[in-house]
Amino acid sequence: MRSFKTTSLADQVFEKLENDIIQGVYPKGDILTELKLAEELGVSRTPIREALRRLEQERLIEDTGKGSLVLGITESDLEDIMSIRERTEGLAAYYAAINMTEEGRKELAHIVDLQDFYYAKGDSEHLRQVDDEFHSLICRLSRRTVLVDTLIPLHKKTRRYRRIAMGDPQRSAKTMKEHRAMYEAIVSGNAELAMELTNRHIANAKTYMMEGLK
Repeated sequence: MRSFKTTSLADQVFEKLENDIIQGVYPKGDILTELKLAEELGVSRTPIREALRRLEQERLIEDTGKGSLVLGITESDLEDIMSIRERTEGLAAYYAAINMTEEGRKELAHIVDLQDFYYAKGDSEHLRQVDDEFHSLICRLSRRTVLVDTLIPLHKKTRRYRRIAMGDPQRSAKTMKEHRAMYEAIVSGNAELAMELTNRHIANAKTYMMEGLK
């Protein structure tokens, strides 16, 4: 954190704290204070204060008057997030197939190849990162701003659970197969199939995550 530049410092602090809360570094029930975080991150209290304000707007923390209570992502939050993704992410794949370019094909092919590479190595952390990139790229290739703005923040909020999924060899194998089928439908321009496969993939992921919590 001490290497942060002054430009957009509050944004960088927010992104780190958001990620740490989502990943469980700061577990549910923790109390965060400006002074504690400023000391931990090596920055002034001003960007900390701005970051905490934004985290409260995201409903990841709650002000108690004596500090900020970490709320994190609850089971009902996860269910709602995955339900939204299940009903909308297929649209991103649909429009990505319609708006596909040669450059987009190459980008998507590269991501799918990287997934195969990391899967063969058993590297679950890189698999999770590439999974992020795969879904985010489909959103961007859709060229639909509302879909991008809706879905990418939701992707971030499920990182912790997707890391667990990628650590399960059986689930990660199924994910690789589903991603490959989605990729082939998108790059071939089969928009309807791309939407169907993507929605089915998210539904499968939701089932796995919710069963894992129970």
